[in-house]
Amino acid sequence: MIQEIATEAQPLSTTRDIGRYARVILTLLGRDLAVLRKTLWFFVIRVIMQPLLFVFVFTYVFPKIGQGVGGGGAKSAEFSTLLVAGVVGISIIFQAIQAVALPLVQEFGYTKEIEDRALAPMPIWGLAIEKILSGALQAIFAGAVVFPIVMFVPATPVHLHFNWLIVLTLVPLAAIVSGTLGLMIGTLIPPTQVALIFAIIVLPLTFLGAVYYPWASLTPILWLKDVVLINPLVYINEGLRAGLTTGVPHMGLPYIYIALVVFALVFGAISIRGLYKRVVS
Repeated sequence: MIQEIATEAQPLSTTRDIGRYARVILTLLGRDLAVLRKTLWFFVIRVIMQPLLFVFVFTYVFPKIGQGVGGGGAKSAEFSTLLVAGVVGISIIFQAIQAVALPLVQEFGYTKEIEDRALAPMPIWGLAIEKILSGALQAIFAGAVVFPIVMFVPATPVHLHFNWLIVLTLVPLAAIVSGTLGLMIGTLIPPTQVALIFAIIVLPLTFLGAVYYPWASLTPILWLKDVVLINPLVYINEGLRAGLTTGVPHMGLPYIYIALVVFALVFGAISIRGLYKRVVS
């Protein structure tokens, strides 16, 4: 039954179809947000804990115990400023993974909720878009939460200089890339192997994603500097440093935007294909 409906729903013929599919996507998105409101406190705790611990440990605890990263004093303040972009970036990408990949694993597993969603009157790619948008909205909120934290927690000053054009264009793009990544993970990893998400994806993303250092600082290890370019978090964090700081080296903006668009398209194509195979199987 699912296979028949999914197959019939694939063609996109008229502008009227586009409007109808958009309404269905917005309806499903509204449903997800309504469910999120019912568990709002759990969502807020999930969003706040990671950036709070990052900022608390690196910008408050370390300076207070005399182990400030960067050498103490002005260097610690410089590191605190540099770290903000990394914390925003990692909050965006991890929240999207949590919001899309983990629930999708459950929907493919014992709840079988994905079958109900697939019965909606739209193609499978519409369901994929809804999942990506839901994760992206939650990711943007997670990134925004970091700024109140860095206003009050650090023991050393944090000097941010907002380039609003970069921030307002890069953050939504980063959130969409993160949403497509979450959907790709959720469709490719079997429910029984969910632990692999953290072992082979989350940890490499974190430690090789230019969270604690600018990408340019990897120049002494040229092979690693090239290898990490397959990590979308590198481009997100480099773009955020361009949008939030001055004087901190960062990758050229054209490369950042082009890379993120490519990641979004590639991850999105793989996700839609993977979702279709999982739903109709």
